[in-house]
Amino acid sequence: MGTADKIAKLHLSRIRGADLAEYRDRRLKAGLSDSSVRQELAIISNLYTVAMKEWRMEGLRNPVLSVRKPSPGKARDRRLSPIEEKKLLGECTPSLKAIILFALETGMRRGEIRKMLWKDVDLNKCTAQLFDTKNGEDRTIPLSSRAVNVLKSLPRNINGKVFPGADISHTFAAACKRAGIEDLRFHDLRHEATSRLFEKNLNPMQVAAITGHKTLQMLKRYTHLRAEDLAKLLG
Repeated sequence: MGTADKIAKLHLSRIRGADLAEYRDRRLKAGLSDSSVRQELAIISNLYTVAMKEWRMEGLRNPVLSVRKPSPGKARDRRLSPIEEKKLLGECTPSLKAIILFALETGMRRGEIRKMLWKDVDLNKCTAQLFDTKNGEDRTIPLSSRAVNVLKSLPRNINGKVFPGADISHTFAAACKRAGIEDLRFHDLRHEATSRLFEKNLNPMQVAAITGHKTLQMLKRYTHLRAEDLAKLLG
């Protein structure tokens, strides 16, 4: 929630559902996506939970519970075809190609890739440690032989970052345009990587340990990828 919004001037005890409904509508009108507004409402809701449990404000009631949330919408299900992957990599600079290959092998988010430091990479153990991730938890991910080879091909930078100065969003979009690939976002590579992990017959717990999905429910939409295999098991 931005401090410029008038709701920020209200005390927690004075905010009502109607205030939050108006706030929701203002944010949507300002151009935020439904999912972004849902996340903001979730943050406000968590604020009330903390206030009631830890700030001795037991008398509060959470007004977010009485507000209709924007629809979460349908999750993107964009897969990268082998032909598209070949075309895309053919239009990349060496640094962007390394980033894309690494993302496809690890399922790491753009921000995680940009922040990764050499000191947190162990090429002997084939692992990389990630700190302060989007879901608030640290994790150690295993590196495939392909991911290790990508890292071994990279020069070391004085600032310690594995991928220094990477303007991923702009360069990725430009490469897609040159390759004639439409409706592909960098975050779709995370979906592609997760899908490929399931296609390698990893179970949801194993995939979650690699990708950092916080709940198995988040991985539920990938189970259709193995429906045929499940049918064979059923006989």
